[in-house]
Amino acid sequence: MLRSYQPLPFVLLPPGTGYAQPTQLALDRVQIDSPAIDVMTDLTRVSAVIVLGGDTVDEAHRRMIQRGVRLLLVVDQDRKVLGVITANDVVGEKPVQIAVQQGLHRDEVLVRNIMTPCASLQVLDMEQVRAAEVGHIVATLKQAGRQHTLVVDRSERGDRRLRGIFSTTQIVRQLGMNIQPSGVASTFAEIEAQLSR
Repeated sequence: MLRSYQPLPFVLLPPGTGYAQPTQLALDRVQIDSPAIDVMTDLTRVSAVIVLGGDTVDEAHRRMIQRGVRLLLVVDQDRKVLGVITANDVVGEKPVQIAVQQGLHRDEVLVRNIMTPCASLQVLDMEQVRAAEVGHIVATLKQAGRQHTLVVDRSERGDRRLRGIFSTTQIVRQLGMNIQPSGVASTFAEIEAQLSR
């Protein structure tokens, strides 16, 4: 016997309504010898935060603030990665220097003018990451003097793709340390000090 279903009532969508976005649930706490993948933002589970190369630097900065990230993937219209742009890029001297060089106002500087292009990006391979521990990632970021690094793997079709992002801020948060974000060098010094206790 078929049940009779009543339609659900509609309501009007209020102006200014936002939308749900996926979030990666951080694991409780990790240790320095925990699997590295435990502190990686996995782009198969979390949507990448992106910006177009033709967007302004100010738009990139707004997007970083809205999404609570310090790195955006720069993509083209086909969502192919062109490079990355970081918070240091958008709030540092780079936009002002480009504006002066090109005779622009600072608010006219585009993401493509200050991003780090793919050809200059060094990335980690997912196969090595799977076998690594958090300490390996901390050492890698420290040696490179970076806040972030990207991870690549192969899709089901066999082509290379960005798979994940490591962030010093996330690693510190998951290690459970109280560290003020005051730059890479002091962050790593503080990580070492905390770990040696």
